[in-house]
Amino acid sequence: MAAHAPEVPISVDDQTGVWTTDSLPMLYVPRHFFINNHMAIEAELGAERYAEILYQAGYKSAWHWCEKEAEAHGLSGAAVFEHYMKRISQRGWGLFIIEQLDVDNGHARVRLEHSAFVYQYGKVNRKVDYMFTGWFAGALDQIAETAGYRFRTRAIQLQSAAEDDCDYGIFEVRPDSAD
Repeated sequence: MAAHAPEVPISVDDQTGVWTTDSLPMLYVPRHFFINNHMAIEAELGAERYAEILYQAGYKSAWHWCEKEAEAHGLSGAAVFEHYMKRISQRGWGLFIIEQLDVDNGHARVRLEHSAFVYQYGKVNRKVDYMFTGWFAGALDQIAETAGYRFRTRAIQLQSAAEDDCDYGIFEVRPDSAD
């Protein structure tokens, strides 16, 4: 297995113990710890309700991250989305591959391989990667707004590697029909 060394070093503050990457404070926890917490909340709230909550939180976080990273690195347009997919791929969530990206029209298709959620859940014959949907829409909407577009998008998960007949996840971002 090839190692994916981060391009930006992880800094640890000797006084506070705070880890920082890309000028953002980070938490470093084992995958099973995070996903076991995720599974416990899902069991209590139900997957559908939990997905709604995570969508909004993820959307807001992706918007903020893309805005700050675009400014820090002088990026715009598709380059911001590409940078975002690269960075989240480097952080252990899985490998996010852009299959299609059309910022001008609010469309994207992202393939997810080696999902951290699928590694923990296994084959459960349902979509388990829903945490990422808001990330894709938030990123694309931030990029589009910066370019002067007024639409908003909605992301959906079409398939997950946790489903019996799938080997990878697929997400699509499209203009929101509620606009």
